[in-house]
Amino acid sequence: MKAVDAEITSRASRDRYVELLLSMTGVDVFAALVIRSEIGDVSRFSSYKKLICWAGLAPSLHQSGSVEYHGRITKQCSRMLRRIMVGVAQAQVHKYDISIMRAYNRIAERKGRRIAVVVAARRLLMCCYSVLRNKRPYHDQT
Repeated sequence: MKAVDAEITSRASRDRYVELLLSMTGVDVFAALVIRSEIGDVSRFSSYKKLICWAGLAPSLHQSGSVEYHGRITKQCSRMLRRIMVGVAQAQVHKYDISIMRAYNRIAERKGRRIAVVVAARRLLMCCYSVLRNKRPYHDQT
């Protein structure tokens, strides 16, 4: 197992996009590889909002005339990407990123921890989009 892990890590370090994702605290090699493989070429998404919708982290929208209702997150998505982003978000809000931790705590007080984790995962995916699109390492803006 150690030899396989070492081989995966060495191959992952050759990919520039995986290195950029690893600059985000809380993202390990496995998570970076899953994010990279699920997103593929980030330029196929014209905005971070399209990526969030594709990942299934956007709330559903029901609309009739001028009345809007935002419901639960959509389930028509990349399940693996959504699952890995929620896992990374859970690590982030308890250990690493101050700005995401603040947003998590603010939303958790009002709506609960489960919804707050999804919001944190959405913000992290926005950060991933920015890192991959701009080809610059992540830094926490505290």
